Amino acid sequence: MANKNVTKNRIRIVLEMIKFEHSVFALPFALVGALLAARAGGALPTWGELLWIVLAMVGARSAAMTVNRIVDLEFDRRNPRTANRALPKGELSVGFAAVFTVIASSVLVFAAWQLNPLALKLSPVALTVLFFYSFTKRFTAWSHFVLGFSLGISPAAAWIAIRGSLDARVLILCAAVTLWVGGFDVLYACQDVEFDKAAGLHSIPKKFGVARALLIARGMHLIMVALLVWLALSFQLAWPAWAGIAVVAALLAYEHSLVHPHDLSKMNAAFFTVNGYISLLFLLFWGAATFVGRP
Repeated sequence: MANKNVTKNRIRIVLEMIKFEHSVFALPFALVGALLAARAGGALPTWGELLWIVLAMVGARSAAMTVNRIVDLEFDRRNPRTANRALPKGELSVGFAAVFTVIASSVLVFAAWQLNPLALKLSPVALTVLFFYSFTKRFTAWSHFVLGFSLGISPAAAWIAIRGSLDARVLILCAAVTLWVGGFDVLYACQDVEFDKAAGLHSIPKKFGVARALLIARGMHLIMVALLVWLALSFQLAWPAWAGIAVVAALLAYEHSLVHPHDLSKMNAAFFTVNGYISLLFLLFWGAATFVGRP
């Protein structure tokens, strides 16, 4: 019984380290990419394809989050907001995290191998992009866009997984996800402005101030909504897609209403809860749109 409890506790700590529950942010957009690819090809994706896409996404994100925790370990120790994370507290060792990264990366590569040759060839490229983000706050204030792009490539990856090729139209969705993730990362970074100044790290809130950073994030999300409109037109999607755009726009407006330059107390609600609803409802509405009026 003691060993089972230790194992359960270790699993809990690992899941907390990689913020497993936040997989909900990118995965629905990847699945929409897969459904759009299937719609364009005239056939539904198989359950096997969807399973390998999910495993690839989980492996990729788990590897990326773990590398981020390893690379930022010294900063996490010094930042009061992050000092209670598993690695700074010593609940997990750097060696364990490194091994976990290799395993998670292997899951991505194996899943890509099960999908098609192009997915396999591009899997190291995906890992390179994901790992590169962890270093960007050291030299550029625009690291938020790199993080956004790291998740933004997921719809294109899912399209490749289904079709074995790439359609330029799915890049519109990639750009939308990039701006969505980058925008809410700008919001989240507002909490760390003073620490970033002391540590010599870079961010949009540090460079422009919190008030202007909030405006920049709003602009990014407005452009995201415009890109979704373009995407719906490009694929000639039916009414559920337009309803989904309206829901996403409304939730983004609500998210921004929770955060003010002198009051960031509702940041967790804006960051975690609202964005979780955005991704899941987007999948619901746009998934339905890929079936309504199917050619």
